[in-house]
Amino acid sequence: MAEAAGVPAESLAGCRARAARTVLDQVVLPGEELLLPEQEDGEGPGGAGERPLRLNAAARSRGRVVCGPGLRRCGDRLLVTKCGRLRHKEPGSGSGGGVYWVDSQQKRYVPVKGDHVIGIVTAKSGDIFKVDVGGSEPASLSYLAFEGATKRNRPNVQVGDLIYGQFVVANKDMEPEMVCIDSCGRANGMGVIGQDGLLFKVTLGLIRKLLAPDCEILQEVGKLYPLEIVFGMNGRIWVKAKTIQQTLILANILEACEHMTTDQRKQIFSRLAES
Repeated sequence: MAEAAGVPAESLAGCRARAARTVLDQVVLPGEELLLPEQEDGEGPGGAGERPLRLNAAARSRGRVVCGPGLRRCGDRLLVTKCGRLRHKEPGSGSGGGVYWVDSQQKRYVPVKGDHVIGIVTAKSGDIFKVDVGGSEPASLSYLAFEGATKRNRPNVQVGDLIYGQFVVANKDMEPEMVCIDSCGRANGMGVIGQDGLLFKVTLGLIRKLLAPDCEILQEVGKLYPLEIVFGMNGRIWVKAKTIQQTLILANILEACEHMTTDQRKQIFSRLAES
């Protein structure tokens, strides 16, 4: 048993780094080091040499590389930290670099700065609200982190309310901190969510799929019933339709669309439209 258990570790340790451009949309494993094509080398543009994905000043001059979930900086290298498919998004300027991340079926949400999430107020301690966001610990939310809030004009937030906000502090060494205003002090859709509606939880992968610019699911759902919907990057969705029956139908469709093909989804929508 000891020899059998040692084989995968040795094979993984002896595995050479792979070029990121050859494994895009493919499965990567924890511990792998990514390589990128050399952009400026002695052979000139289009050289066949490859270098490890370096994140130093020289690399930033050629294009900024942003590490997303599933990747970790280790000195000037980029290592994979969880199993999943490697994704890449080109920068808008087209100057190289871009965003790299690993798309995986992770169940537990890890707070990330800038993420918009749906939380549940669990307690009030002085001027701070404790909000459950589905992570390892609750996030803190100040009563001043609402549009127009002052010491005299406090927001009407009660225990059990649903909060839609974004993280301004999120790292492994500090308690997550939320706000319900943007950089200009405006709510911009954030704050306390209405009492009616249904809150349910889906996988983090489905949330990213629904929020993709080319997602057809939301367009089809919007044609089915008039609705209000809020997506949280922590895997929570709040939806409200005219009736309770329509709300439940929409929730069931959104939960099941992750495992349905395009043809199956269209058949369901056509049947609901006819009924």
